Amino acid sequence: MTRTLSSICLLGCLSLPLLSNAQSPGGALTGQDTVAFRIPQTAVPFLNFTPDARSAALGDAGVALSADANAVFWNPAKLVFAQKDQGLALSYTPWLRSIGVDDMFFTYLSGYKKVSKNDVIGLSLLYFDMGTIDFTTILGQPAGSFNSREYAATASYSRRLFQNFSMGVNLRYINSNLSGNYSVNGMSLKPASTAAFDISAFYQNEVRDDITGKGFKWAFGGIISNIGGKVTYGTPERSPIPTNLKLGTALTLYTDKFNKFNFALDLNKLMVPTPPVYKTNGGVVQYNNGVPVIAQGKNPNRATLSSIFGSFSDAPDGFSEEVKEINIATGIEYWYNEQFAARIGYYHEPRVKGDRKFFTTGLGIRLQEKYGIDFAYLIPTTQGSPLAQTFRISLVIDLDKKARSAEDDESDDRE
Repeated sequence: MTRTLSSICLLGCLSLPLLSNAQSPGGALTGQDTVAFRIPQTAVPFLNFTPDARSAALGDAGVALSADANAVFWNPAKLVFAQKDQGLALSYTPWLRSIGVDDMFFTYLSGYKKVSKNDVIGLSLLYFDMGTIDFTTILGQPAGSFNSREYAATASYSRRLFQNFSMGVNLRYINSNLSGNYSVNGMSLKPASTAAFDISAFYQNEVRDDITGKGFKWAFGGIISNIGGKVTYGTPERSPIPTNLKLGTALTLYTDKFNKFNFALDLNKLMVPTPPVYKTNGGVVQYNNGVPVIAQGKNPNRATLSSIFGSFSDAPDGFSEEVKEINIATGIEYWYNEQFAARIGYYHEPRVKGDRKFFTTGLGIRLQEKYGIDFAYLIPTTQGSPLAQTFRISLVIDLDKKARSAEDDESDDRE
């Protein structure tokens, strides 16, 4: 059962790159001209999976939250404002358990270190194990097996530019090995790989009474992630990776010295081509010199930078459809004495662009100011969702208790 389901998943992943560039003009025969058939497609979608339990419990919001080691994924610019000098985080998520898959999971390991008051470096590894697939011949005879897997290794650097503002960059190597060198219908498949980078920014400020502990903290963040080349699995077709724009804000309400609430909101948009509407005649796609004729929208087979910048204006229905490609992630977090946290969240993706809608919840515990454990659970709003029963667990370790001093902050001002 497990291997069959894993095989189905693998075949879907293999077919995705083939369809995303060709944009399946033949699909017009069954409704390519409807918005529901114009969902942006990418290879290696695991790059945008939420890796850690804290943000997962907040509806997948995390761009402007207070920083820990997971900021390498969400917004490396935040690491400058981390309270500790160095830290590690390890997260684990079983995948698609609700549909009977028991050999798929992804895990995330990240860490950072402050090399000065204004400079931080970080490293991370995101690994997605897609389970074992059993190959068979056309006659149904066994033909071996393969453990499908993908990973992304990231190096990070961030710097404080002003007292309350910082920027960061990530450099990433991506590898997707779905079937080894297996051949399908005479076509030899091979692993796909590419390099990519992220660029991010972060701003925060705070007003708080030292005696009562009451006050506010506000933060804004943004990141464009996975800017990189297209990939191929050994076919002539090349598919974009999931370049993504995230803009987020977070507001912290301190009610006293022991209690606080964090309110987080992220907006996400894939910066990849939207499939166009092809011209048809009697339900048959029209071609000109072997190229399908586009009736609305833009040619999806564009260069990387053209695809990224054109992603804000290539939807066939114009601005109204572009708005539908923005996903909303929001959550509320309560902390008591920086030791116990309770979280709830909600994620919304418009129905015609994928229809992922789910509530999230979770808890967090911090022990001895060094160790933390976070847990998150996902609750879909629709029956039969493959994301049902998804949970994440994270371990956070702060290796240095040293906090920034007032003298450090004054030194930053002088610099």
